[in-house]
Amino acid sequence: MSFAPLLAQIPMFERVGREELEQLSGLLQQKRYNKGEVIFHQGDVGTALFIVRKGEVAIRLSSAEGREVILSLVSRGYAFGELALLDGEPRSTDAVAREETDLLKLQREDFQRFLSERPQVAMDLLAVLSRMVRRVTQHVHDAAFLDARARLARVLLERAQAQGQPGPHGGILIPKLTQAELANLCGVTRESVNKWLSFYKREGLLTSDKGGQLTIVDIERLRRDVD
Repeated sequence: MSFAPLLAQIPMFERVGREELEQLSGLLQQKRYNKGEVIFHQGDVGTALFIVRKGEVAIRLSSAEGREVILSLVSRGYAFGELALLDGEPRSTDAVAREETDLLKLQREDFQRFLSERPQVAMDLLAVLSRMVRRVTQHVHDAAFLDARARLARVLLERAQAQGQPGPHGGILIPKLTQAELANLCGVTRESVNKWLSFYKREGLLTSDKGGQLTIVDIERLRRDVD
């Protein structure tokens, strides 16, 4: 099976030719993870880059006291685990499957050989890493300067931009998250998330179905809580 079409969707490989993508595809190993299964732990030796073929992966930080903060959610067509492959340092985060997830695994030596032979891919990778740094900087900014309501609004808007779909009755349907996951992404308590979700529903900015699926009804008013 060729994974070249999927690889072509990944930012760091988007300028690579079809023939080279086919070669890269032949180096990939398929891996499946169940919901909640750990792909790697913070501190593990980084031996591979991962590409999401199906499902979603939470990239998170955990404290000794058991607290967690989700830095990002990685879905189909995106890669993770690049940093440890470049600097040789241990993994800086945990990676956990949010649902049954199919991954493609690219070993470190194959990845580094591929980079050394294609300088343009290395440049594209720098752009990917730059966006990663910006995302972490945004987390620090939000933790320092935004209240719980604004943090929740930002996370909802980011999910809508990354994976939102038109709702059956209008608005933007966003991928389902539990309140605990939303709290982790926002860096606030679950009680705060519940409070402000209820507020946004009362104000007509959000709706939810019986399964907890959220739809953003008024995205412009939601944006004003972040701006």
